[in-house]
Amino acid sequence: MIVPVFFAAACADPNAAPPLDNGAYQPADVVLRVESVGGFVPPDFTVTQLPTYSLYGDGRFITQMPQIAIYPGPSLPGLSVRTVSPAGIAQLVQLALDAGVGSADDLGVPGVADVPSTVFTVTKNGAVSTTSVAALGFDSGLSQPQVAARKKLSDFMDKLADLPGMIGAANAGEEKPYEPGALAVLADPWMMADPIGEQPQAEKAWPGPALPGPDLPGSPVPGMHCLTVTGAELPKALEAAAWPTNVLTPFVWEGQRYALSFRPLLPDESGCADLTR
Repeated sequence: MIVPVFFAAACADPNAAPPLDNGAYQPADVVLRVESVGGFVPPDFTVTQLPTYSLYGDGRFITQMPQIAIYPGPSLPGLSVRTVSPAGIAQLVQLALDAGVGSADDLGVPGVADVPSTVFTVTKNGAVSTTSVAALGFDSGLSQPQVAARKKLSDFMDKLADLPGMIGAANAGEEKPYEPGALAVLADPWMMADPIGEQPQAEKAWPGPALPGPDLPGSPVPGMHCLTVTGAELPKALEAAAWPTNVLTPFVWEGQRYALSFRPLLPDESGCADLTR
């Protein structure tokens, strides 16, 4: 089952360590991010794909939750959030830099095709450092120094899966489901026949803003539409998208059927245009 979505707000702790000395982080600033980019995936997947890990200036650490192995899968991805202490933020920034994010290390390019790159981003003292690693986890044809440099980054990413073990439970905060402040809804006309041998999907009425919405600027798929749901309409849209709604559910608006994809917006995103930036 998919985990219900709730909001976890960052709270000020009078006993927390003093804030970082750079003074540059705003609440929605990306302090640390790990994401997968490119590879052999459908073009629309590049629009809805979420970063694996995102740490923000106010301490929110947002990560994807495990998804149930079932087809058709849930239409709404689950996210979790922790509130990392200022001391924990400082630790993560330094650990990222120590792992080689932003360094000039030669990471090589393995002899494999159609595998995504892993992109690491870290911000310290107003400076943004980024490192892209092609086909992380594959070492075919690489030198030993290249393998060693890639392993530091791979080990860092693996440790992020256990944040309390990485920076201490007191610094990591409690993990809770994340409720977005806005939801991007990508709409296409429904043109899929019921798959052979599978249970036909029941229609579902769409309770949100009018479909299909405006054209998505910079879309990799011609004719893709996207609308942003906020405010009073957001809870209704999240409820409609929640399990047992799945990726094959046809939504109906004014007698027309639509295939909808849902992408929770993160704190540094405000609308559909952010999905193709």
